[in-house]
Amino acid sequence: MEQNSIVTISGLIKRFPIGKGHFTALNGIDLTFSKGQFAGVVGPSGSGKTTLLNIIGSLDNPTEGKANVLGQEIGNLSTKKAALLRRKHLGFIFQTYNLLPVYTVFENVEFPLLLLNMSGSERKKAVMDSLDWVGIADKVKSRPAQLSGGECQRVAIARAMVKKPELVLADEPTANLDSENSHHILQTMENLNKDLQTTFIFATHDDKVIKYLKRKILLEDGKVTADDIITN
Repeated sequence: MEQNSIVTISGLIKRFPIGKGHFTALNGIDLTFSKGQFAGVVGPSGSGKTTLLNIIGSLDNPTEGKANVLGQEIGNLSTKKAALLRRKHLGFIFQTYNLLPVYTVFENVEFPLLLLNMSGSERKKAVMDSLDWVGIADKVKSRPAQLSGGECQRVAIARAMVKKPELVLADEPTANLDSENSHHILQTMENLNKDLQTTFIFATHDDKVIKYLKRKILLEDGKVTADDIITN
């Protein structure tokens, strides 16, 4: 991997079986992401965005080619080692929030820490710090059903950030939010990117997200057709 890069993808191909044939979701992807980038993979539905994020997040394996994430070759990882990579180093934000409805806000954010070797006091401080980052510490005892969509997504961001991961993968994080909430959520993630130097990679076709990106990678039919650094 290049110096300062945390993700290096080369010759990446991903095929899915369909009947007697296959569908090629990713077709020869070459990309490198550096520490602290605020980048987005942009394109229409079916372009391969989520598939690419799933491979970077060790949720899926390449059919051909390589994906090296934080020094580990995704295609060579056992199920246990892939889970360890996600548990220690990666954060995930989904459009559907994926909060556990019977748990409080505190318990939802604490959940990833239960898999790590942390004391109760360390977990409590990490959870409260994370909720403070996203401006929702006052909802600590609430359950997801008592929150708005924007608040639920803030909890999901807090959960993704609570272990201070090196890399956060966000798949259409504003898809279920109105413009005002989207703006607040994106500002929150932008601030976390600046303050903690966390790398963010989005999969999106939402113009609201695209306006915040510092790097925009256009994916069409499984191929990178543009890769631009945004300087404004």
